[in-house]
Amino acid sequence: MKLQLALDRLTKEKCITIAKETEANIDIIEVGTGVIKEYGMSIIRELRTLFPEKLILADMKTCDAGKHEAWQAFEAGADITTVMAFSSDVTIKDTMQAAREMGKQVMVDLLEVHSRARIEELKDLGVQLVSLHVGKDQQTVGKFNTELFSLVSGFDFKVAVAGGINLDNVREIAGHKPDIIIAGSSLTGAKDPAAAAHMMKANLQ
Repeated sequence: MKLQLALDRLTKEKCITIAKETEANIDIIEVGTGVIKEYGMSIIRELRTLFPEKLILADMKTCDAGKHEAWQAFEAGADITTVMAFSSDVTIKDTMQAAREMGKQVMVDLLEVHSRARIEELKDLGVQLVSLHVGKDQQTVGKFNTELFSLVSGFDFKVAVAGGINLDNVREIAGHKPDIIIAGSSLTGAKDPAAAAHMMKANLQ
């Protein structure tokens, strides 16, 4: 089970500082959508240089122009890019084609997708990695709920989980055996991000 550090709504300097502080206990560095919008591909390139051994995920949240946006992320040094599950099938297929060509991965974000019929369609498209995701705005009325796992139950996906995951609920969530736990503000907003990441990682056994 991998721990993914989500860097979002932060300055470039803060992103780099927290990534360095938590490096020993994280497996994937996520460059959040807001950070990409602020700094572009340059911050992905910088993190790639600083952390050559880490997987880097560019949270592009692609909705259209799938091949172009995937190439942007991968050429900048990302190992994984994201595309929204509500995008057209063509967009998702084009994103995955770019990933195959470059030996990279695509994570399909299931934000606000509630239909198992759509999950079946994604499987038919060849999707392999999905993210069960409670968005930042939605977290004001509820954090990640393990009932979300029922959406992908019975499908042979690799599963990442995100949305209000912290030290109070990570053990319960980890009990469902997702492949990736994504933690954002519970690490980036901690007084001691290094200690918080160490404690979070200890729960992923």
